[in-house]
Amino acid sequence: MSLRADLAIIANHVARGARVLDIGCGDGALMAALRDGKQADARGLEIDPRNVAAAVGRGLSVIQGDADVDLAGYPDASFDYAILSQTLQTCRAPDAVLGELLRIGRRAFVSFPNFAHWRVRLSLLCGGRMPVTRLLPERWYDTPNIHHLTIDDFRAHLKDRGITVEGTWFLSRGTETTSAAANFLAEHAIFLLRGTDPDQ
Repeated sequence: MSLRADLAIIANHVARGARVLDIGCGDGALMAALRDGKQADARGLEIDPRNVAAAVGRGLSVIQGDADVDLAGYPDASFDYAILSQTLQTCRAPDAVLGELLRIGRRAFVSFPNFAHWRVRLSLLCGGRMPVTRLLPERWYDTPNIHHLTIDDFRAHLKDRGITVEGTWFLSRGTETTSAAANFLAEHAIFLLRGTDPDQ
């Protein structure tokens, strides 16, 4: 089974044999790819019990938990990579979750849909309603997205917090695109961040 485009980019950039925590791991597709293709020691945290069952059914080590409350129990720098893919915008306290991600992972991958993409802007401008797109298919009243962020919002937040960015990738219709005007042209963003481990 092929991985979603952002997950494929993450999988390609995880080092072989790494210790990985996938937060909001869904059915474990990325974890399985990392286990099988990179011999990674992959662990997962997932809020949806059906996804937990699906991931465990793949032979993966996944527990049910909430990123907003259950990351505090992990020791500092206990993973080589902490991954938060398409989950940041659903967290109640995304800044706190990001801080925990960088505490427990030597490096962190964060991916999210870009709410400043031109199709989103056009939908608001012309229709005057919250957009429903391929990447944002839910309507305003049933969306899990509670914090609508843009690429420029995230970049500014990282700069304010003094967080080091080691890599960025931007996607449009599932294909990697240029970083030029990414806030306008990219539907999806992936950032690789450096954690706070003093031994790095």
